Amino acid sequence: MQERAFRRSGGAHFLWDILAEELADRLACTTRSFEKCLVIGPLAHQADTIAGAKAKEIVTRPFAEEDRLEIEPASFDLIIAAGTLDSVNDLPGALVQIRRAMRPDGLFLGALFGAGSLASLKKVMMLADGHRIMPHIHPQIELRSASDLLARTGFAMQVADRSGSDVRYGDWRTLIEDLRDAGIGNCLSGSRGYLGKQYPDRLESAWSQHKDKDGKVSERFEFIHLSGWSPSPDQPKAAARGSGKVSLAALLDKSGKD
Repeated sequence: MQERAFRRSGGAHFLWDILAEELADRLACTTRSFEKCLVIGPLAHQADTIAGAKAKEIVTRPFAEEDRLEIEPASFDLIIAAGTLDSVNDLPGALVQIRRAMRPDGLFLGALFGAGSLASLKKVMMLADGHRIMPHIHPQIELRSASDLLARTGFAMQVADRSGSDVRYGDWRTLIEDLRDAGIGNCLSGSRGYLGKQYPDRLESAWSQHKDKDGKVSERFEFIHLSGWSPSPDQPKAAARGSGKVSLAALLDKSGKD
């Protein structure tokens, strides 16, 4: 799907521009420089913009599947994966393979569309479906689940947070075209149920019910950002549980005194 979308849109899309800018800003806040960087996914065509100031060598894989990377272990000290992690068949497996491909104390940055995205379109399609609910959009990951996965797959100093963007659409067809251009439609395998000739009319009716006074519908795109480091003996370690010299209760008690 991503490869078809890349050829369809020429590799340019406003959603990818938003993610590229976010990733570039986050990487710029890192004091480290990197020897060899891998950029996976549709943002590969913006790899120099994202990582050019931080990495000496950049390798790109626009259409790689993260759960089938086939990369030699410890090949990169910076890996950026954006726009495809939300639709891989095995996300934990993909994160494990990414970590194995990293050198000790290497940095991983990931970005994906998360839960809460396309809420308006989902409501409209449910109305149009009637009593026969169809899986139009592939499942989306929650922020907490993404954070837990980083820890479970062996990353150190894990961070997961999110940002978002609201876009107003006058026509549901334009929204569908944008999703196709970005390659973020339904990636579920298997045959699709027949929606019927009247489905576009039902969708139009449902869309009209959600329009605001300006005749538009606001759609939300939620971006989940992941970062983690491949383990290294030189990394700072969290203090052992119970090793603190002052209890939280004592601090709170003191803060309440004159």
